[in-house]
Amino acid sequence: MQAITDTINDITLGEPVVFQGLTLFPVFGGDRPDPGYETLDMALEQEQARVVEVSDEGDVPELLFDNFGSQRVLLVDGDELIGAKQNRIINLTILVAAQSKIEIPVSCVEAGRWSYNSHEFRSKGRSMYSQARATKAAHVSQRMAASGDRRADQSAVWDEVEGMACALEVSSSTDSMSDIYDDYEDDLADYQAAFKAQEGQVGAVFAVDGKVQGLELFDSSTTFAHYLERLVSSYALGSLRSAAKEGEVTLSSVEGFIEGLKRSKTKQFDALGEGEDVRISGEALAGGALVAEGRLVHLAAFNLDDTGSVVRRYPSHWYDGPVE
Repeated sequence: MQAITDTINDITLGEPVVFQGLTLFPVFGGDRPDPGYETLDMALEQEQARVVEVSDEGDVPELLFDNFGSQRVLLVDGDELIGAKQNRIINLTILVAAQSKIEIPVSCVEAGRWSYNSHEFRSKGRSMYSQARATKAAHVSQRMAASGDRRADQSAVWDEVEGMACALEVSSSTDSMSDIYDDYEDDLADYQAAFKAQEGQVGAVFAVDGKVQGLELFDSSTTFAHYLERLVSSYALGSLRSAAKEGEVTLSSVEGFIEGLKRSKTKQFDALGEGEDVRISGEALAGGALVAEGRLVHLAAFNLDDTGSVVRRYPSHWYDGPVE
């Protein structure tokens, strides 16, 4: 799609920053300091929006987002929502118009709970860790191409959460991704402190132990700065999972990943909110983007080389859609 191609062609890379196996290459270009929307966290904090179950009974793959404020609200792929009947993550980036309600596609990241602990969801400023987002992105693209719906493979999401919990020796009574982040809060704070947004920075390429993992790109340095800490944490979990904590990523490998992104296939869909959903696929690459008003609002692209999951099934009443 032209908006994506033009944006990627215009970006430049800054000097890399490295901390304990995690490398970040700053990305600059096309900054809109005032993007014309609020982030999900800001809208919830200012009580201009709310997220609830779609009904009293609930429906695992969907939630109701009610934007009763005067600004559009950006919901970003991988954002975690805490509360209600079980914690969820947002399946893809959505731009919700002011004064509107929309059902949003989500995946469960707390397999062992299906009971209310609050009426509304809240945000703790966290995102699903990057390896699981990569797998989810590929599954969402497959489902959209096959049937048009935006659901992920729920079993695969649960398997990813379980795999990370086992690797990091985290015990959770409800198999919750949130407990992984809570257990490693101090370690992740060290990573967050090591990476700071630079003036005009709109994105970053992330690498773990010398291997490129993904690219995160926004239309605004303001939005990127807001999301940087959670993005760092989401990639840092991969570094914490690895025993290596070493390996130098080369500029040529980063440029190679970006070139691969330029060559990737894209498929467009009408967005649930404003704009168009663009799904991205390529050799060992998956991702998605939101384009609105002719500009790229958000893009997330991932290296699939290291993804994979084990098979585990949970009770079917926790998920009413097909489990691939």
